[in-house]
Parts: sequence; structure tokens; C-alpha cells
Amino acid sequence: MTERRVGIFGGSFDPIHIGHLLIAEQFAQDLKLDKVKFIPAKVSPFKVGYEPTSDKHRLEMLKLAVGANPNFEVDPIELNRGGVSYTIDTVNALQQTGSGDIDGLGVKYYLLVGADSLKDFKKWKSPAELLRSVSLVVARRGGEPEPCWGELEGIVTAEEIEQIQSRKLELPAVEVSSSDIRRRIEQGRSIRYLLPAAVEVYIKEHGLYQRSGI
Repeated sequence: MTERRVGIFGGSFDPIHIGHLLIAEQFAQDLKLDKVKFIPAKVSPFKVGYEPTSDKHRLEMLKLAVGANPNFEVDPIELNRGGVSYTIDTVNALQQTGSGDIDGLGVKYYLLVGADSLKDFKKWKSPAELLRSVSLVVARRGGEPEPCWGELEGIVTAEEIEQIQSRKLELPAVEVSSSDIRRRIEQGRSIRYLLPAAVEVYIKEHGLYQRSGI
């Protein structure tokens, strides 16, 4: 039987924006994925001390953003688990529960990370175990330097590094970030076209990212 190919796309998504969606679409297209799981982090290991918008709001914005795409899915597994969101814990949980398994088909997971995250990969929890469990996909935006592939040395073999390099996503340069969107809202500037219209409406309705907001 053919394995289902499922992509894992984690992040704070505070808020989700068009850059996230463009990356996910290319991730799905280039890797011929059956599904891309958007997994919002409860607490990012590299953003300890950062207080994200409430789980409820981030989850609702994600659902509004991806609901029209049948190949995209929002999975609150890390929000439900609580605590610091370690990717290896999430992958193990997905594999144990058979999440995404349909009609008895096995699942092959692909983990998407940005090129900038690769430089800290050895600091991730159980990186060698993680790379035995998933196929790593590194995304590089236009204008960014080549990923630091040497960071994977000692974790996987040279042959496996070559395989990871072969899956690299070359993305267009899209200058959109969640932090910039939050800053624009605080300053009363327009965020139109930076995120889906439904998400923009949700942010306005709930007064999110205002200095005195929720």
C-alpha cells in the first residue's frame, strides 16, 4: 500500500499571514503531500518568555485561514498538551495515535523548518531521534544565504544530509512577518493583503494586538 505523505508545519502563527500560506502551498506541491498540518505551538522552546496571543484566538485565526483548502489541516496537539512544545514529542504523539492514518494506509511525515532554524538544530530536543522519525525539509527564502548544512553533521550521515539538501524548498522573497503585522496594528497602520481577509476581520472584531487589546 502507498504511504500517505503528511507535512508538519509548526509555529506560533501569531497571527498567520500570507507568507505562511504561500510556504505551505509550495511545501505541499513540491513534496506531493496529501496533507499539511498547521500545528500552533503552546510555548516555543526558542521563545520562552514571549507571551503569545491566547490559544483560542490563534487557533480560530488558523482555521479561518486554511479552511478553504482541503489539503490543509489545523492540529491543536501542542496546545492541548501544554508546556513547552518540543517537536519530537509532537511527532511521537502523531505516530502513536496514527493521526492522519486513513483506510489503513501508513503515514510518512515531512517536517518543514526555515533555513534560519537550521543553525540551532543541534539545540533541539533529541535531534537525531527526530530525523529518524521524519524527513526534514528546509525552506530558504529568496535573498537568504544557503542553509548551514554543516549543523547536521554528527546527527545524520553525509548521505542523509545530501538527501535533505535535495528536498530544499526555494521560496520567493515575501517580506511579511507576524511581528510586523502586530506592530502595524499597534501603530494603526493597514494590514490589508498581508493576511487573509477573514483573519483581518477576526482581529478587528476581537481587538487583537492593540496596546490595550486582549
